[in-house]
Amino acid sequence: MMEENYKLFRVRELADNDEDFVKALVEAFLVEVPEDAERLKQAVAEKDYYTTYQAAHKMKPTIDLFELGVLDDLIEVQDWGKFEKTNDDISEKLHIVLTAVNSTVQELKSDFNL
Repeated sequence: MMEENYKLFRVRELADNDEDFVKALVEAFLVEVPEDAERLKQAVAEKDYYTTYQAAHKMKPTIDLFELGVLDDLIEVQDWGKFEKTNDDISEKLHIVLTAVNSTVQELKSDFNL
């Protein structure tokens, strides 16, 4: 079953239904997003607020474009970093984002034979 963890509606719209362009966007997702997610995970673990903010901010447009359904959670992680919310535990929101990214990566690889 395709598009369980993501939606390609806006990707196809952006690509004007050019399937090669859609695949290129998917490949870009697979290269960039897991890397950014790993950086985000590391930054939160180290309470590196600035890097948390940067990594989350960088991920936002792609997470939004592929409609992973976790944009609000990602924004909360971003704001935790931006405003250095030292008293807040952001681990649950981070977990939601990372789980969605991992599921989407697996599904995209399978759906696009990558």
